[in-house]
Amino acid sequence: MVETWRATEKAHRREKYLAAAGHLFAERGYRAVSIEDLGAAVGVSGPALYRHFASKEAMLIELLVDASERLLAGYERTIAADAPDLETLRNLVSFHADFAITERDVIRIQDRELANLPVVPNHRVREVQRRYIQGWQRIVARLRPELSEAGLEVKMHALFGVLNSTPYTTKLDGATDVRAVLVDTALATVLGSAPAG
Repeated sequence: MVETWRATEKAHRREKYLAAAGHLFAERGYRAVSIEDLGAAVGVSGPALYRHFASKEAMLIELLVDASERLLAGYERTIAADAPDLETLRNLVSFHADFAITERDVIRIQDRELANLPVVPNHRVREVQRRYIQGWQRIVARLRPELSEAGLEVKMHALFGVLNSTPYTTKLDGATDVRAVLVDTALATVLGSAPAG
């Protein structure tokens, strides 16, 4: 029982440290944040973080790999419902919009800091992202068969540009309205007009 409590407490501390790192990396940039800054943000000495992470870089790796894997898992859960393509696309857009609104720091880090990852985790993140985007692309291609390959690629870039712009273009006041506008705009981006219903 004590070991379970300790493991739970350690996991909570680890999550707290990662959240603080994510916020600081998003606000200041990865290279501008020291291990001492990270420790100060959570009320411990910088070196105390080494009990949980091998390095500052390990924190960045975990943030970016985890985010990509959570997005792919959300995609896989959504398509497992085996709904019609339009409903699946709506559900995917809603899922990603929720992620972008609640994980604003991670979206910013993903946008700016991917190049700071070492080769192996960088490749892992890019591979997971590729699978995620290709899954969406197959659905959009079925909904928009008239699009050329280049046109489809432009639509996909525009779609994710809209969804991932949230940290830069929105305030969280009235997050429900932000979400609704984001979902409608993203769907219109790929479908060509605001979807009915």
